[in-house]
Amino acid sequence: MTDLMTSTPVVMSITSHDPCGGGGISADIETLASLGCHCTPIITQLCARDTSQLKDSFVTHTSLLIEQIRAVLEDINVNLFSIGDVTSIRNAEAIHTILCDYSDIPVLLHPGKLKQPDDCGLDQALSTLLLPRSKLLILSKENALALAPSADTLAACAQQILDSGCNNLLITGDQTVSTQIKNHWFLAHSSSQQYTWERLPYAYQGANDTLAAATSAYLAHGLSMAEAIQQAQQFTWQALHQGRRIGMGKLLPDRMHWCKK
Repeated sequence: MTDLMTSTPVVMSITSHDPCGGGGISADIETLASLGCHCTPIITQLCARDTSQLKDSFVTHTSLLIEQIRAVLEDINVNLFSIGDVTSIRNAEAIHTILCDYSDIPVLLHPGKLKQPDDCGLDQALSTLLLPRSKLLILSKENALALAPSADTLAACAQQILDSGCNNLLITGDQTVSTQIKNHWFLAHSSSQQYTWERLPYAYQGANDTLAAATSAYLAHGLSMAEAIQQAQQFTWQALHQGRRIGMGKLLPDRMHWCKK
């Protein structure tokens, strides 16, 4: 019998559902497939939303979340965990337990909006339980400042976050110049790297999710951290540059842009 096992890298994406196809699990599945990886999608939260706003959501029960993850891990060789919207403290605790059981699998953490009015300490749970387990943390500038409110500079903010145990931090969306977007890669106990990109004129749904998924894909393929971060930014900028207006709100990234004439 012919051996049909594949060497395609597998990324387990643990995040929320976006029925518009812009962000969340939709962004991860599409981006990872576009970059030659297989995505095993784990749903942390069902959402009702359009391309303009979130209307309602339902957090996955912890027992079902665990069952989703362990069913895959007991069957498939996963190369990397990509963790986005965790949505509850109990689910953060459950994911932490699983990461401890599979400590040889690298983790990329890219949480959604932090400091929600009703999060009841979710940001602290993420910082304590998941951040130290992460090979790379990707945060918007807004989220980074929320995690280190006492810092007076972006570098100080980054150092405070890195002191929690993560070795690599990518802070995105620094708009100090109106025509440019700057991303900053900070390494623990080392120098930082700055990337400058042309600021595009539209708002996009799923931009950071696309970046995180692309970085996950390149890391799963075995690229170095520096190469993965650089290539993922290039892929994401092109996806945004060729973004499409599917609904009446934000544009959606075109994550298959490379295969179109």
